[in-house]
Amino acid sequence: MNELNRVKIVLVEQKKTGKCLAEQLGDSVTITSFWCFNSVQPDLQALSKIAKLLKVDTRELLVPTDLHENF
Repeated sequence: MNELNRVKIVLVEQKKTGKCLAEQLGDSVTITSFWCFNSVQPDLQALSKIAKLLKVDTRELLVPTDLHENF
């Protein structure tokens, strides 16, 4: 499975944990863990909340698209 989000990477860069993020969002640790390991993707509302909490642009939470990749 391709990685689509960078939630875990941004958390590590900011020395924060998925548990801390879950508490701030009011979500379960399980769902934030799924996001961190790209098992499940956060919806756009969740992505926006995460970006605000981590004080980053929403785009920093997404893996850039390789426009030259063959499908």
